Amino acid sequence: MKTGIIGLPQVGKSSLFRMLTKASLSAPAYANPREAHIGVAKVPDDRLDRLAALFNPKKLAHASVEYVDLGAIGQDALKESAYIGHLRQVDALAHVVRGFVDPSIPHVGNIDPSRDIKNVEFDLMVSDLGQIEKRLERLEKDLKKMRTPELEKENELLLRAKSHLESERPLREMEMTAEDKKRIRGFMFLSEKPILYVLNVSETTELGKELETSVAKFKLNEVASRSNAGAMAICGKVEAELAEMNDADAAEFLSSYGLKESGLVRLIRTTYALLGLISFFTVGEDECRAWTIPAHTRAVEAAGAIHSDLEKHFIRAETIAWDQLLEAGSEANARAKGTLRLEGKDYIVKDGDVLHIRHSG
Repeated sequence: MKTGIIGLPQVGKSSLFRMLTKASLSAPAYANPREAHIGVAKVPDDRLDRLAALFNPKKLAHASVEYVDLGAIGQDALKESAYIGHLRQVDALAHVVRGFVDPSIPHVGNIDPSRDIKNVEFDLMVSDLGQIEKRLERLEKDLKKMRTPELEKENELLLRAKSHLESERPLREMEMTAEDKKRIRGFMFLSEKPILYVLNVSETTELGKELETSVAKFKLNEVASRSNAGAMAICGKVEAELAEMNDADAAEFLSSYGLKESGLVRLIRTTYALLGLISFFTVGEDECRAWTIPAHTRAVEAAGAIHSDLEKHFIRAETIAWDQLLEAGSEANARAKGTLRLEGKDYIVKDGDVLHIRHSG
């Protein structure tokens, strides 16, 4: 799963990408402002760490989120095929907006996150509208030659999408059935993608309180409450300092600001949730690993996330909640207590389940 980091110039977007993915990109690497940079961030998960402490495995593998750093967004950028091609390929957007004050970093106009969000959203919708209008022109010609139910359904859906965009509402807020979403998936509309607004705020002595109240302070509660959207605040300056510290120093530094965890940890976890993803675990002496699946995934499909052969030859899944396994102390104890149970292929895997797949392969 990929998340595209977008934003206007000078908002801290590329710095955030470097901190998230631990990428050490030098200035020459950013010589081309339209070039996309891809990196991977580990999804922090205390549940997996605690399971690993129980099993002491040879290998520990956390889930991960892929981030794509794209150049500054705007109507000119969205006309460039390479730029928009990278943007269409991501599954969600993290829109970094400036809430910090720093005279040494230029900014057009006053600091106004709501305005910046509205302007970028408008550009995304204009791009989608242009794509829809071109397809509708083609459909009109095709329907004159031959009227098929499939073409008529597509035409009706795109007309509804066009009307929705013309009312200045992004496609992520349009009601669609699973069939509708499947029908327009190939368009990879920009305003349909889930979006997380990341407010980059100034450093203060009461940063913990500032991060909690910034979304409301900058009047972003309304946009954050919309369908497939969310908002959170970070302080890029503090995160940059944290990135240079070891774990012990970082914990002490965070505590001095009244924080328990870094903004990057919250951002990665929020991105994961925004994409509608959950984790299940496989555990043992060789490896403890988190596996990423969409919420509401059946056990047989979860087995396929591990290996296609496990899905093909699936018999049953031995299942237990991660905390029940910790409480039991071992799989043998859990089995004896009856908390380790057998589930069939249609079992819906829950976030934090520990699975052992029984198969005939």
